[in-house]
Amino acid sequence: MHTDLLFTGGPVLTPEGRTASAVAVTGDRITAVGHDEVLELAGPRTEVVDLAGRLLLPGFQDAHVHPVPAGLELARCDLTGTTTAEESVAAVRAYAEAHPERAWILGGGWSMEAFAGGTPTKELLDAVVPDRPVYLPNRDHHGAWVNSRALELAGIGRDTPDPADGRIERDASGEPTGTLQEGAMQLVGRLTPPATAADRLAALLHAQRHLHALGITAWQDALVGDFLGMDDPAEAYRTAAREGTLTARVVGALWWDRARGAEQIPELVEKRRESSHGRFRASTVKLMLDGVAENGTAALLEPYLDRCGCATANRGKSFVDPSQLPKYVTELDALGFQCHFHALGDRAVRDALDAVEAARAANGPGDTRPHLAHLQVVHPDDVPRFARLGATANIQPLWAAHEPQMDELTIPFLGAERATWQYPFGALLRSGARLAAGSDWPVSSPDPLQGIHVAVNRVEPGGTGPVFLPEERLDLAQALTAYTAGSAYVNHLDDTGRVAVGALADLVVLDRDPFAGPPEEIARTAVALTYVGGERVYAAE
Repeated sequence: MHTDLLFTGGPVLTPEGRTASAVAVTGDRITAVGHDEVLELAGPRTEVVDLAGRLLLPGFQDAHVHPVPAGLELARCDLTGTTTAEESVAAVRAYAEAHPERAWILGGGWSMEAFAGGTPTKELLDAVVPDRPVYLPNRDHHGAWVNSRALELAGIGRDTPDPADGRIERDASGEPTGTLQEGAMQLVGRLTPPATAADRLAALLHAQRHLHALGITAWQDALVGDFLGMDDPAEAYRTAAREGTLTARVVGALWWDRARGAEQIPELVEKRRESSHGRFRASTVKLMLDGVAENGTAALLEPYLDRCGCATANRGKSFVDPSQLPKYVTELDALGFQCHFHALGDRAVRDALDAVEAARAANGPGDTRPHLAHLQVVHPDDVPRFARLGATANIQPLWAAHEPQMDELTIPFLGAERATWQYPFGALLRSGARLAAGSDWPVSSPDPLQGIHVAVNRVEPGGTGPVFLPEERLDLAQALTAYTAGSAYVNHLDDTGRVAVGALADLVVLDRDPFAGPPEEIARTAVALTYVGGERVYAAE
């Protein structure tokens, strides 16, 4: 029987390494992997792809991403890529002048290091948009920049108390300065006009095209629900799945409302049932345990330091009651939900692992595959617990490098010892932990090859500065495995993530073989072709 699609003439990355040079695909599955003998399966209607020395590998999978908000931001006031206050303000001015019909100026993606202390002021926005409210989350979506009109509409003033899960930045007199952290974002975010269903669907399809162009064939959407003014992508996924326009395979992580408790679990069960269709499965629950280190909301075991290196009273925030978390996770686990934890600080990581341990003790071994995302600070005592508990380490490699947000807004406030506990990819792998990988886009670039470059080099693409904790580097094969088989595991897509007979033909052809060049050139690699189930979804021009 002749095959439908045949790849030949280049290295093929199999679970055993670069051990093949030809792959045959029939229908949506791989039917042969080998060398010249595979060529005999070609027929008159077989599509033959000459790899010409380029690497063929499994499709990349992003284990933690937000495509719909990313797509919406691209269509709004997109501050991604601005690196100074002047650039950010100029971009806001240009967008506002180009869209006089917009009642609100929405978008986001600004960088904390562009502003003193990571907190931009309302006066900067007032100077360019004095008459309309402005609401712009930063690139990590843990803080928002607003103008005076937005504060006025929300009734935020000197006497407005901080919400329990957030902080209003203030000047010495107590006046709000224009930056809202964590839960305080919602004070304005809840007033913003929601995107229409058509807007959300268009954003999803735009994001999907972009992700396919980066070789991504599947992902886990890390927030399906309502949170801090972000648009719930569930309807967009359901529509795309039913209409057949969802070409990727997607797992949705249903949002755990951190203001509520176990009473929401029956609602999550119903959302899982009603949302899952075709290539979209809402089989996971996202529990956001803490914030981020740059604004002092990541949950730490010991206090943050001040600029003088002295301990403060701040240990960050726990958004879900640690005393109740084991009960919640145990019940979710018993119902077959995967738990996807946002755990950035070492206290949040420990709380998540304690909850997984409680679920394992109560329910016995299962196949729910819990995973902890971000893992910026991990206490060394907790590193071996990942393998012991079967908890996957979901890493965002692009963050593991020296750059202003790390060097100016993080390391000084962690101190010398704790700074060495950051992003311990190598230590986790050596301890036997399984690694998955993702981007957190639009927080950072969704390009897996950029993330792989940093995982291997611990230096930003194009960077020449010092290596960030070199002992935590991965080799190229390990980093590729995290972005393929590792993420496929957490997505319960067991017939993807590998080039093997019987696996789904979710495949990527790169424009070169990165194994053939030096590690510092990995980021120069690009995607040439992307296939999902044997169907081509992207080809470079």
